[in-house]
Amino acid sequence: MTRATVTTGGRLHVGFQNLSLARRRLYGGIGVGLTAPRVTVVAEPASSVEADDSLVADYAQRAVDVLEVSGVSLTLEERLPRHVGLGSGTQLALAVLAATARAHDLEPRVRSRAPAMGRGGRSGVGVATFEAGGFVVDAGHPTNRFTTEPPAAGDWTVPPVVARHDLPDDWRFLVIVPDAQPGRSGDDEDASMRTVVERADPAVADEIAGIVTRKLLPAAAAGRLESFGEAIAEIGRKNGSWYADAQGGVFRPPAGVLVEALEDCPVLSGVGQSSWGPVVYGVTDRAHVDEARAAAEDALECEGLDGRVVLSQAASEGARVRLEE
Repeated sequence: MTRATVTTGGRLHVGFQNLSLARRRLYGGIGVGLTAPRVTVVAEPASSVEADDSLVADYAQRAVDVLEVSGVSLTLEERLPRHVGLGSGTQLALAVLAATARAHDLEPRVRSRAPAMGRGGRSGVGVATFEAGGFVVDAGHPTNRFTTEPPAAGDWTVPPVVARHDLPDDWRFLVIVPDAQPGRSGDDEDASMRTVVERADPAVADEIAGIVTRKLLPAAAAGRLESFGEAIAEIGRKNGSWYADAQGGVFRPPAGVLVEALEDCPVLSGVGQSSWGPVVYGVTDRAHVDEARAAAEDALECEGLDGRVVLSQAASEGARVRLEE
């Protein structure tokens, strides 16, 4: 009997390259895989699905069905906070899939099987960072397939990666998880995205394209922290202009007040909101982590918010798998 342990970090979602139906490709995610916080799943073969957590059990049943195996016994040892902007759903689903497959001595093939797990329908960043970590830009989907309604569940392929870079070892991502209402997910997220896509200004997509090609990708390739931070901050704000009506501003409350409080911090750049929030992030380096942490804690305290502050590296590899006989 094989016992498989799979662990992977969360991810930051900077934004999309395009949300307008007037352009030929829709979405096109931009994001970074993190080393922390993490999700860890342990799996052993079983004759049925056994899991204490209901969401894990749901993903386990999907994994058992797609892998055509008898069953799996799963334990969730570490979890990512749900619906806060760290990609908890995708990372958990793929960790369950990979652990189940490896417990049965099968290859997970996460990219091809992610749609059957209900993941990769818009952004491919979560799948790509699970596979290989790093800073990732994906190609998005053909607009004529997605219009205002996505394809039926599982009737898509995960968008291919068009750019991936390892980021310098001494870079650190400040991640603030305030105690606040979760971001949108499920049907609520679908409805909000539909509204945003129907109204999105295509001119914003053209501006983002210039930032990606002339600033963000060169900065990532050359390891220029300030330019990288400036670029992701610009892209985040331009994405926020698409979402302003849906989330109550360029950044959703309370992420907006935290972004504002941290934008003038001299050791941080690239301050923004991940996905629907409320997670707020910024980029610094190893030499300034104490100052960055203090600034984050001060911002939370000034706004009367509780929360968690994490300093993380960009992941340089995908999910880790450990097998025990």
